[in-house]
Amino acid sequence: MRCLFIFLDGVGLGSDDPQTNPFFSAQMPNLQALLNGHKLIESPSLPLENERATLLRLDACLNISGLPQSATGQAVLLTGINVPAEIGYHYGPKPNEAVARFVTNGNLFHQLSELGKRCALLSGYPPRYFQAIESRRRMYSAVPLAATSAGLQLMTSEDIRAGRALPADLTGEGWSAQPGFPQIPILSHREAGQQLAKLGQAYDFAFFEYWLTDYAGHEQNMPQAVQLLENFDQTLGGLFDAWHDDSGLILITSDHGNLEDLSTRRHTANPVPGLLIGATPARRAFSQGLHDLSGITPRIINLVASS
Repeated sequence: MRCLFIFLDGVGLGSDDPQTNPFFSAQMPNLQALLNGHKLIESPSLPLENERATLLRLDACLNISGLPQSATGQAVLLTGINVPAEIGYHYGPKPNEAVARFVTNGNLFHQLSELGKRCALLSGYPPRYFQAIESRRRMYSAVPLAATSAGLQLMTSEDIRAGRALPADLTGEGWSAQPGFPQIPILSHREAGQQLAKLGQAYDFAFFEYWLTDYAGHEQNMPQAVQLLENFDQTLGGLFDAWHDDSGLILITSDHGNLEDLSTRRHTANPVPGLLIGATPARRAFSQGLHDLSGITPRIINLVASS
């Protein structure tokens, strides 16, 4: 069975405070319709399950003191290993040597490829990104480090133009506004969601990294955060409509909290959402006993390997 993993960087389950939580203030009709009218916030009603979706709260702190960080949180999602416990601390944003050893040693992409499954990182990168990596002005974050160490080629602007990948902002509007970036098609938010579903259903395992949520959290700009979420909800509408539930699961989760509490520029200790969309038996098997980020990788492997 297929799995489309949509990684939302820096998204936790926050309070119902409209002054601090854009998830409470934003109009997100597609997501709320999926969740029986519930917003993506902390609630006594969690876990939630209906005919199409399951929403869990997942622990991102993993019994290690301090606030969760990007490198270790993403390493856990990509390996199934409690990396903060192994090294003794949370770390980020980019992997240090200790974290990189875990990310490059049998990660999710690698394990599924070894099983003969078709895997892809659907995020497309501009030429400037590759130039910065090659010149060592920039380090890989955990996700592209995992993909490249497993032998996957990162997608380029040519892949985006050919419909094989999507830019970081999904629609291409932000990409096209950057001076010197190659031209790519500009999609509506709904079209981007439909394209994401199409690409996700072309692989056994596909991963898309959406890091704009974390950036918005650090900016602490409520109107901009609300607009980002409302645009993303339109993308979700296109995705939900185009996804065939019997073909596999959509998984949406995060590495740590941030955007849900704009009263601080720092990460939060809030639980993160674990949202599953697909057929009920697959969702129940995936969600059973799932309480923290370390359970994600083994469940994806079991799901995809069973097909």
